[in-house]
Amino acid sequence: MSEQIELKVLGITRNQVDNGVFALVMEQKDGPIRIPIVIGMAEAQSIQAKLLSIVPPRPLTHDLMVSIFHRFGIFPDYVEIYNLADGVFASHLHLTGKDGTEQVLDARTSDAVAIAVRVNCPIYTSRDILDRAGYIPDEDGIPLSRLDELPLTELPIERLQARLQQCIEEEDYERAAEIKKMIESKLGKNS
Repeated sequence: MSEQIELKVLGITRNQVDNGVFALVMEQKDGPIRIPIVIGMAEAQSIQAKLLSIVPPRPLTHDLMVSIFHRFGIFPDYVEIYNLADGVFASHLHLTGKDGTEQVLDARTSDAVAIAVRVNCPIYTSRDILDRAGYIPDEDGIPLSRLDELPLTELPIERLQARLQQCIEEEDYERAAEIKKMIESKLGKNS
Protein backbone atom coordinates (compact mmCIF):
# COMPACT_ATOMS: atom_id res chain seq x y z
CA MET A 1 0.00 0.00 0.00
CA SER A 2 1.49 3.35 -1.05
CA GLU A 3 1.28 6.39 1.23
CA GLN A 4 -2.22 6.26 2.62
CA ILE A 5 -4.12 8.90 4.52
CA GLU A 6 -6.57 7.82 7.19
CA LEU A 7 -10.08 9.20 7.03
CA LYS A 8 -12.81 9.45 9.62
CA VAL A 9 -16.55 9.51 9.01
CA LEU A 10 -18.12 12.86 9.90
CA GLY A 11 -21.68 12.08 8.91
CA ILE A 12 -24.33 11.99 6.24
CA THR A 13 -25.89 14.99 4.49
CA ARG A 14 -28.99 15.03 2.32
CA ASN A 15 -29.06 16.66 -1.11
CA GLN A 16 -31.66 19.43 -0.86
CA VAL A 17 -32.30 19.42 -4.63
CA ASP A 18 -32.22 15.73 -5.58
CA ASN A 19 -34.48 13.70 -3.28
CA GLY A 20 -33.01 10.34 -2.26
CA VAL A 21 -29.39 11.41 -2.86
CA PHE A 22 -27.07 11.62 0.13
CA ALA A 23 -23.42 12.44 0.71
CA LEU A 24 -21.14 10.59 3.06
CA VAL A 25 -18.76 13.24 4.43
CA MET A 26 -15.32 11.98 5.43
CA GLU A 27 -12.42 13.98 6.81
CA GLN A 28 -8.68 13.48 6.86
CA LYS A 29 -7.96 12.10 10.36
CA ASP A 30 -5.06 14.44 11.07
CA GLY A 31 -5.88 17.31 8.76
CA PRO A 32 -8.51 19.69 7.47
CA ILE A 33 -9.46 18.06 4.17
CA ARG A 34 -12.95 16.63 3.66
CA ILE A 35 -14.32 14.38 0.92
CA PRO A 36 -18.03 14.13 0.03
CA ILE A 37 -19.05 10.77 -1.47
CA VAL A 38 -22.48 10.44 -3.08
CA ILE A 39 -24.30 7.37 -1.77
CA GLY A 40 -27.78 5.86 -1.94
CA MET A 41 -30.54 6.06 0.63
CA ALA A 42 -30.17 2.49 1.98
CA GLU A 43 -26.42 2.90 2.58
CA ALA A 44 -26.96 6.36 4.10
CA GLN A 45 -29.53 4.93 6.52
CA SER A 46 -27.24 2.02 7.40
CA ILE A 47 -24.24 4.25 8.14
CA GLN A 48 -26.33 6.84 9.99
CA ALA A 49 -28.01 4.17 12.14
CA LYS A 50 -24.62 2.93 13.31
CA LEU A 51 -23.22 6.43 13.85
CA LEU A 52 -26.25 7.29 16.01
CA SER A 53 -26.17 3.89 17.81
CA ILE A 54 -29.68 3.06 16.59
CA VAL A 55 -30.46 -0.65 16.88
CA PRO A 56 -33.08 -1.66 14.29
CA PRO A 57 -35.61 -4.36 15.19
CA ARG A 58 -34.09 -6.66 12.55
CA PRO A 59 -30.48 -6.67 11.28
CA LEU A 60 -29.70 -4.44 8.33
CA THR A 61 -27.74 -5.91 5.40
CA HIS A 62 -24.40 -4.60 6.69
CA ASP A 63 -25.13 -5.98 10.17
CA LEU A 64 -25.79 -9.37 8.56
CA MET A 65 -22.51 -9.19 6.64
CA VAL A 66 -20.58 -8.44 9.84
CA SER A 67 -22.34 -11.33 11.60
CA ILE A 68 -21.30 -13.67 8.78
CA PHE A 69 -17.72 -12.43 8.98
CA HIS A 70 -17.62 -13.09 12.72
CA ARG A 71 -19.30 -16.49 12.46
CA PHE A 72 -16.71 -17.70 9.96
CA GLY A 73 -13.70 -16.08 11.66
CA ILE A 74 -13.16 -13.34 9.09
CA PHE A 75 -11.88 -10.00 10.38
CA PRO A 76 -12.14 -6.76 8.40
CA ASP A 77 -8.74 -5.04 8.72
CA TYR A 78 -9.24 -1.81 6.79
CA VAL A 79 -10.98 -0.12 3.87
CA GLU A 80 -8.96 1.43 1.06
CA ILE A 81 -10.62 3.98 -1.21
CA TYR A 82 -8.28 3.35 -4.12
CA ASN A 83 -9.83 4.96 -7.20
CA LEU A 84 -11.92 7.90 -8.35
CA ALA A 85 -13.13 7.82 -11.94
CA ASP A 86 -15.97 9.90 -13.39
CA GLY A 87 -17.04 10.95 -9.90
CA VAL A 88 -17.35 7.35 -8.66
CA PHE A 89 -15.17 6.14 -5.79
CA ALA A 90 -13.99 2.51 -5.72
CA SER A 91 -12.86 0.67 -2.62
CA HIS A 92 -11.21 -2.49 -1.41
CA LEU A 93 -12.20 -4.22 1.81
CA HIS A 94 -9.12 -5.91 3.29
CA LEU A 95 -9.90 -9.00 5.38
CA THR A 96 -7.99 -11.62 7.36
CA GLY A 97 -9.31 -15.15 7.91
CA LYS A 98 -8.92 -17.08 11.15
CA ASP A 99 -6.09 -19.02 9.49
CA GLY A 100 -4.23 -15.76 8.80
CA THR A 101 -4.93 -15.61 5.06
CA GLU A 102 -5.49 -12.13 3.73
CA GLN A 103 -8.16 -11.36 1.16
CA VAL A 104 -9.07 -8.20 -0.71
CA LEU A 105 -12.64 -7.69 -1.89
CA ASP A 106 -13.78 -5.07 -4.39
CA ALA A 107 -16.63 -3.08 -2.84
CA ARG A 108 -18.77 -0.04 -3.31
CA THR A 109 -17.34 2.61 -1.03
CA SER A 110 -20.67 3.08 0.74
CA ASP A 111 -20.85 -0.64 1.58
CA ALA A 112 -17.22 -0.79 2.68
CA VAL A 113 -17.70 2.23 4.98
CA ALA A 114 -20.95 0.80 6.39
CA ILE A 115 -18.98 -2.31 7.39
CA ALA A 116 -16.00 -0.29 8.67
CA VAL A 117 -18.13 1.77 11.06
CA ARG A 118 -19.60 -1.46 12.46
CA VAL A 119 -16.26 -3.11 13.20
CA ASN A 120 -14.30 0.08 13.89
CA CYS A 121 -11.64 -0.57 11.25
CA PRO A 122 -9.68 2.27 9.62
CA ILE A 123 -10.51 3.80 6.26
CA TYR A 124 -7.68 5.04 4.02
CA THR A 125 -7.30 6.85 0.72
CA SER A 126 -4.44 8.19 -1.37
CA ARG A 127 -3.06 11.72 -1.53
CA ASP A 128 -4.15 11.89 -5.18
CA ILE A 129 -7.81 11.16 -4.36
CA LEU A 130 -7.71 13.57 -1.44
CA ASP A 131 -6.31 16.31 -3.72
CA ARG A 132 -8.83 15.68 -6.50
CA ALA A 133 -12.00 15.24 -4.44
CA GLY A 134 -11.25 17.09 -1.23
CA TYR A 135 -12.03 20.53 0.04
CA ILE A 136 -11.04 22.52 3.08
CA PRO A 137 -14.10 23.90 4.88
CA ASP A 138 -12.12 26.72 6.54
CA GLU A 139 -11.28 28.03 3.07
CA ASP A 140 -14.94 28.67 2.16
CA GLY A 141 -15.22 25.20 0.65
CA ILE A 142 -12.73 25.83 -2.16
CA PRO A 143 -11.95 22.45 -3.78
CA LEU A 144 -8.27 21.52 -3.63
CA SER A 145 -8.07 21.48 -7.42
CA ARG A 146 -8.91 25.21 -7.31
CA LEU A 147 -6.24 25.80 -4.68
CA ASP A 148 -3.66 25.36 -7.43
CA GLU A 149 -5.04 28.52 -9.04
CA LEU A 150 -4.58 30.64 -5.89
CA PRO A 151 -1.44 32.67 -5.23
CA LEU A 152 1.04 30.95 -2.88
CA THR A 153 0.37 33.55 -0.17
CA GLU A 154 -3.25 32.34 0.10
CA LEU A 155 -2.49 28.61 0.34
CA PRO A 156 -2.72 26.74 3.66
CA ILE A 157 0.56 25.43 5.10
CA GLU A 158 -0.32 21.80 4.28
CA ARG A 159 -0.71 22.68 0.61
CA LEU A 160 2.51 24.73 0.61
CA GLN A 161 4.37 21.77 2.09
CA ALA A 162 3.02 19.53 -0.68
CA ARG A 163 4.11 22.10 -3.28
CA LEU A 164 7.57 22.28 -1.65
CA GLN A 165 7.96 18.51 -1.89
CA GLN A 166 6.83 18.57 -5.53
CA CYS A 167 9.40 21.28 -6.39
CA ILE A 168 12.17 19.27 -4.71
CA GLU A 169 11.19 16.13 -6.64
CA GLU A 170 11.18 18.14 -9.87
CA GLU A 171 14.54 19.69 -8.90
CA ASP A 172 13.09 23.21 -9.09
CA TYR A 173 15.20 24.41 -6.17
CA GLU A 174 14.68 28.12 -6.79
CA ARG A 175 10.90 27.74 -6.48
CA ALA A 176 11.39 25.38 -3.50
CA ALA A 177 13.42 28.03 -1.67
CA GLU A 178 10.67 30.60 -2.29
CA ILE A 179 7.99 28.25 -0.93
CA LYS A 180 10.16 27.31 2.06
CA LYS A 181 10.48 31.00 3.00
CA MET A 182 6.72 31.39 2.73
CA ILE A 183 6.12 28.37 5.00
CA GLU A 184 8.61 29.69 7.56
CA SER A 185 6.91 33.08 7.42
CA LYS A 186 3.45 31.57 8.01
CA LEU A 187 4.74 29.36 10.82
CA GLY A 188 6.35 32.41 12.41
CA LYS A 189 3.00 34.20 12.32
CA ASN A 190 1.23 31.23 13.93
CA SER A 191 3.68 30.73 16.81
